[in-house]
Amino acid sequence: MMHSVSGVEIDRQPLRWQDVVAVARDGAPLSLSPAAWARIDNAHGIVRQIVDGEQRAYGINTGLGALCNQALHSEQLAQLSRNTLLSHACGVGAPLSDSQTRAIVCCAVINYSHGKSGIQRPLVEALLALLNRGITPQVPAQGSVGYLTHMAHVGVALLGLGQVSYRGQIVAASQALAEEQIVLPPLGAKDGLCLVNGTPCMTGLACLALADAWSLLRWGDVLGAMSFEALRGQQAAFDQEILALKPHPGMQQVGHNLRALLSGSEVIAAAEGIRTQDALSIRSIPQVHGACRDQWAHAARQIENELNGASDNPLLLGTPQRYRVVSQANPHGESVAMAADLLAIALAELGGIAERRIDRLINPLVSGLPAFLVSEPGVNSGMMIAQYVAAALCAENRQLAQPCVVDNYVTSALQEDHLSLGTGAALRLHKAVANCRQILAIEYLLAAQAFEFLTPARFGVGTGRAWQRLRQSVAPYHQDRWLAPDIAASAALIADDGVLADITPYLA
Repeated sequence: MMHSVSGVEIDRQPLRWQDVVAVARDGAPLSLSPAAWARIDNAHGIVRQIVDGEQRAYGINTGLGALCNQALHSEQLAQLSRNTLLSHACGVGAPLSDSQTRAIVCCAVINYSHGKSGIQRPLVEALLALLNRGITPQVPAQGSVGYLTHMAHVGVALLGLGQVSYRGQIVAASQALAEEQIVLPPLGAKDGLCLVNGTPCMTGLACLALADAWSLLRWGDVLGAMSFEALRGQQAAFDQEILALKPHPGMQQVGHNLRALLSGSEVIAAAEGIRTQDALSIRSIPQVHGACRDQWAHAARQIENELNGASDNPLLLGTPQRYRVVSQANPHGESVAMAADLLAIALAELGGIAERRIDRLINPLVSGLPAFLVSEPGVNSGMMIAQYVAAALCAENRQLAQPCVVDNYVTSALQEDHLSLGTGAALRLHKAVANCRQILAIEYLLAAQAFEFLTPARFGVGTGRAWQRLRQSVAPYHQDRWLAPDIAASAALIADDGVLADITPYLA
């Protein structure tokens, strides 16, 4: 996949999760190279050959799921495609966000671009039109045991059914399609199955979660360093030679970041030797944050492998003159489901250790700072209840970290009897991301407030910049005031990747 000023073009290059994020969130136009279109046309030629020759092939001229032995003929094939979309579009719950749905559609187009699906070209062109002209189907979030329902709702939008987000409003799909002059061709054999099949739902959602988790991992190092400095930690724990004795890559990266962020700190220099060793939530930042980074790296590899794979069933190999149709289980999303579960565990840990640092910041028995980080504790509650909020979010993230993938249900009359639940795992991961962001926002607020009691000493080159950046949005806390807007302002900074780049352009 290649980036240019005109957007993102799918060709033969391995894809990255960043490409999906660029299309889904940044509105980068998506296109296919001539070679990709040729692959799509070749696979559709195989479908036409199968239909003309009346060779039985699953989902092309048979029923679906447990109905796979039901042979279909001629006019039934187009009806099967339409019926597949209508019957499978039965999700429930609140709609996905526009960026989530766009990520799913982007991954569907990528899947078709391998030329193993058999979908006809005009349908792929219609999906590209949805992305590039800002038409986003309203897709209910719940109802997927792996795939099917989410893309079915996208498919019925192409039929002009349901609602879409368009030009800042929710309108009828038929209205948006008419205004953009998007006319769907008659559905053919396998089109309906192609539109609902594969793993684009969980993969697209997981790509967005990778982006968010990566940002939080880096913010975690910044805020962990601030808390470490505010609590006057013993920096020997971050010694490069010591950390190298456990050669986990993430651990080395975090150690490098902490040393860079704290460089030049008079607070840390003055605190050397004041205690033999710090509490684990303070001295084990490289070990814990580093482990989270390593799990993120593994998850990213799994998700990108899925992104670069063909995940339809059946898959079409060869040419219309010499082909194979193979029924298999590539739509099974076990790898993405496990990766999403692993990321949920990592985020629970990242937020969990941050909450322990938060607790130490407000506790005068261990912090050496005023109780609850306010000048007149008693008449002021200070940051007391902010820690309660962080604890509540941590508790929720622990519940969200229970693995989805080990659960299982039986569907389609025993035919689909082992399920990944990967889409549910990816959606749940988005909740864990949101919770972790709020926990880190609270740590940012409290660590910066602790700095107010340590001035005029010079802070670390990175931690000092982070403190100053927050102060552009949130004033110091001298007496009790409405705290929720402060947390929201802190969370908004953490959600802005540009802020992190400004604070620490050197962060690994």
